[in-house]
Amino acid sequence: MSEGEGTKAIVAALSANLGIGVTKFGAWALTGASSMLAEAIHSVVDSGNQILLLVGKRKARQAADDTHPFGYARNRYYYAFLVAIMLFSLGGLFSLYEAWEKWQEPEPIESWAWVPLVVLLIAMVMEGLSLRTAVHEANQHRGNLGWFAYIRRSRSPEIPVILLEDSAALVGLVFAFFGVSMTLITGDGIWDAVGTALIGVLLVTNAIILARETKSLLMGESATAEDLALIRGAFAASPMTDIIHLRTMHLGPDDLMIAAKVGVRPGTTIEVLARDTDDAERRIREAVPVARLIFIEPDLRHVLAEPAPDKE
Repeated sequence: MSEGEGTKAIVAALSANLGIGVTKFGAWALTGASSMLAEAIHSVVDSGNQILLLVGKRKARQAADDTHPFGYARNRYYYAFLVAIMLFSLGGLFSLYEAWEKWQEPEPIESWAWVPLVVLLIAMVMEGLSLRTAVHEANQHRGNLGWFAYIRRSRSPEIPVILLEDSAALVGLVFAFFGVSMTLITGDGIWDAVGTALIGVLLVTNAIILARETKSLLMGESATAEDLALIRGAFAASPMTDIIHLRTMHLGPDDLMIAAKVGVRPGTTIEVLARDTDDAERRIREAVPVARLIFIEPDLRHVLAEPAPDKE
């Protein structure tokens, strides 16, 4: 992982959503279709979300200070959590409200009927290109993991957020296309309300998934299983092989903290202990470059003496 991970996908998604949002608002103004308004708001929210992700990456680069001695890397998790809140409130709840209003007073699309369909088709192409960029970046980091496992196990929030947003955007466009098409075919505005409601449910569901994942990151997740194996391998290759316990926590995607208590031989001198500790730290950083903070506590392992044999 690196600080640049996900930036290309964020910029691609932001560019697509800004252009798509303007055309959707135009289509809504001409036709009054609530599905188009819901999708326009969806694009605006997504644009705001991508700006939040970029702000989070910038603020995460702040140097550590007396108030935050471990740095500001968790800003990336905090701003990703704000994305989930925005998606739920401004995106999902607004769409559900708009669907309810349209259901109460359904209206057919009587003018510029072809405009929303053309806009939606163009939007599908642009969202597809944005999703392709996110998929390309994700493939550079996910290895053999499936998509769901990658989203669950990634310690970097940006690409999983963009993947979920772009995927939801494409599905939402399909729902909008369905609602508008059925309204044009039947002349009944109820279908427009149905499409809008489907978009709202989709956004709320997506927001809940994002909130769950980013909450876990905010609370502090451990190193991945692969990195834990590399850390233990580094200890095994060093003079400090007796790990009593090992704790890890991601302060940010590129900031892993490691705390270990290691058993040492009785009588080990300070000079030898310092040299062995430096060797272990060097091996760990070579194996896992994101290990920025390493705390190793030497201790004597207490072994219970074997009981003396019974006298006959």
